[in-house]
Amino acid sequence: MALLEVKDLGISFGGLRAVDDFHMTIEQGQLYGLIGPNGAGKTTVFNLLTGVYKPTDGYILLDGENITGKKTIEINQHGIARTFQNIRLFGELTVLDNVKVGLHNHHKYSTLAGILRLPKYYKVEKEMDAIAMDLLKVFELDGEADYKASNLPYGKQRKLEIARALATDPKLLLLDEPAAGMNPNETQELMNTIRFVRDKFQMTILLIEHDMRLVSGICEELTVLNFGQILAQGETGEVLNDPKVITAYLGE
Repeated sequence: MALLEVKDLGISFGGLRAVDDFHMTIEQGQLYGLIGPNGAGKTTVFNLLTGVYKPTDGYILLDGENITGKKTIEINQHGIARTFQNIRLFGELTVLDNVKVGLHNHHKYSTLAGILRLPKYYKVEKEMDAIAMDLLKVFELDGEADYKASNLPYGKQRKLEIARALATDPKLLLLDEPAAGMNPNETQELMNTIRFVRDKFQMTILLIEHDMRLVSGICEELTVLNFGQILAQGETGEVLNDPKVITAYLGE
């Protein structure tokens, strides 16, 4: 059974068909890319997968379970986490506390325990501190655990956003243009990080990206969107050599 199966997915905004007849199958452990020109509908697909938008038609199965039209928090609890093209961290919170935000789906105490600082509160907080620090060590951010997130360099903010997403214990991680704004050295480091995350956490990853060096270097399969419709789909090397893709995307 595929981890993610998307069939006949579509959405309209007024008279505009933003995504039409979108389909995709992603197997457990794959590194999968979603590419296309600006405005092709890539982020709209991510928003459909994560419940930001409800599809006009079609369905989404995650690990065999229908999650179509569920709320964002419910989809996250079912196992999809994401990052954003424009980094969305809690800038005034510490690096550690940003990761702990992601842990609250699975580590909870009652409001009363929190207000009165009952033993359950301290027990859960201690557990979350330990898990969050372990995640920060993976990304070599443990030394900056007490820093404000907004004070981290750009590349480390990207890493922190991925760490926070992983804290929700997802089955599928969506990365929305993770290399945006990075220089070549940072992009290479990001490629290594994505591979490491896939291998260490046995994670399935779907990413939107414009950096073709990153796409060709890590993605095993690709879907190419253009004007909300699939232009090409399949093994990365074959897709990137498809004349339609070269004309519509690589040659833009």
